[in-house]
Amino acid sequence: MSSTTAVDALVAFFEGLCLETVVRFPEYYADDAYFKDPFNEVRGVAPIQRIFTHMFGQVDEPRFVVLERVVADNGALLVWELHYRLKGSRKTAAPQVIRGASHLRFDSADKVTWHRDYWDAAEELYARLPGIGCLMRLLKRKLAA
Repeated sequence: MSSTTAVDALVAFFEGLCLETVVRFPEYYADDAYFKDPFNEVRGVAPIQRIFTHMFGQVDEPRFVVLERVVADNGALLVWELHYRLKGSRKTAAPQVIRGASHLRFDSADKVTWHRDYWDAAEELYARLPGIGCLMRLLKRKLAA
């Protein structure tokens, strides 16, 4: 499988990810894969699966949309959006969106060995929370040029 084919398969996996398909991570990730995002840093496919299982417990209707991809040699960069609803919010409430990017490295079997997510937790998450968000917006205004 070429890197482009591996990336295409991984994108399809993430765009279709649901609680029932989390068990398929071993098809795409090496046993000792490394994963880091603003809240987690783990090694191993089982801990990575736990992170995504936990996500489904924290938010409703999470859905990844990959907007761009750059593939080079044994790696890729994916630019994505995660659309979701806060647990307990009304179905009529607007979906939330986190915008981010993933830096990926693949082994010779085209499985992910390194996955680093980059997204701004302060802007994309904390600023939207009641109480904390108000303080963060005030601080941002004070620090802006």
